Amino acid sequence: MSSKFTVFKYKSNKFNDFEDHISIEEPLEIILKYKDKNESWIEKTISITMRTPGDDEDLVRGFLFNEKVIDKLNYIEKIESIGETSEQYGLQNKIVVTINNSENIDIDKIKRNFLTNSSCGVCGKSSLDVLDIIKKDKIFKFEPKIPKEVLMKSPENLRKNQSEFSKTGGIHASGLFSAQGDIVAIKEDVGRHNALDKLIGYALSKKLLDNKCQFLTCSGRLNFDLVQKALMANIGILIGVGAPTSLAIDLANKFDMTLVGFVKEDSFNIYSNKERIIINT
Repeated sequence: MSSKFTVFKYKSNKFNDFEDHISIEEPLEIILKYKDKNESWIEKTISITMRTPGDDEDLVRGFLFNEKVIDKLNYIEKIESIGETSEQYGLQNKIVVTINNSENIDIDKIKRNFLTNSSCGVCGKSSLDVLDIIKKDKIFKFEPKIPKEVLMKSPENLRKNQSEFSKTGGIHASGLFSAQGDIVAIKEDVGRHNALDKLIGYALSKKLLDNKCQFLTCSGRLNFDLVQKALMANIGILIGVGAPTSLAIDLANKFDMTLVGFVKEDSFNIYSNKERIIINT
């Protein structure tokens, strides 16, 4: 989702004004509604994130699943947008998620605040305690297998199929690909972690995930937050066009994920678990 702004561009010793498409960034307040032990309804804000409007329900599904507030999507009874409609873009920036059974949610997770911004998920959360990932099992080390040619082509295929990037040049994307390089699904957002939440939420709701023969490619750098979210979906390969952080590499190694960065048409760096990449084809 984008909007037109008047921009003054300086070039060749003069100014020209023109209308430019700019990615919209708006807050989204995620409110969880559930019953306590006394069967009284509780509503609690668990996240305020800056996002690109659109696919908000997928964003919420992916966020709750990836953060392990819920383990299954069928714990969600209803998702509805509420609140006043903004004057500028006609948006509702609050969303209520009703959980069908309080036993299906992790109350301790709700007690911590997921205050995030559009550039990073972990850095905006309330404490370092949230880095304690709730995942005990490693990913099977040898699946999927993908040829290096498929790996190197995926960022360009991602960019070509971004509907908003061609307009604004200022939006991130996450893509789910088959081992043969076919696009399964793509989602975009000003926040790279939001784009991945949207993608995983969508893939889960449509039953598209098959971790034995799929991988993820993301625009931008690879941080802890992206690796954590990919791990929650049991995806064994995460690819990015930029650099990984040290914490992302440590986490990938801990759970046997293959992490690939600086991917270009003829080069890439493997930072962990190279066994899944077929070099000689």
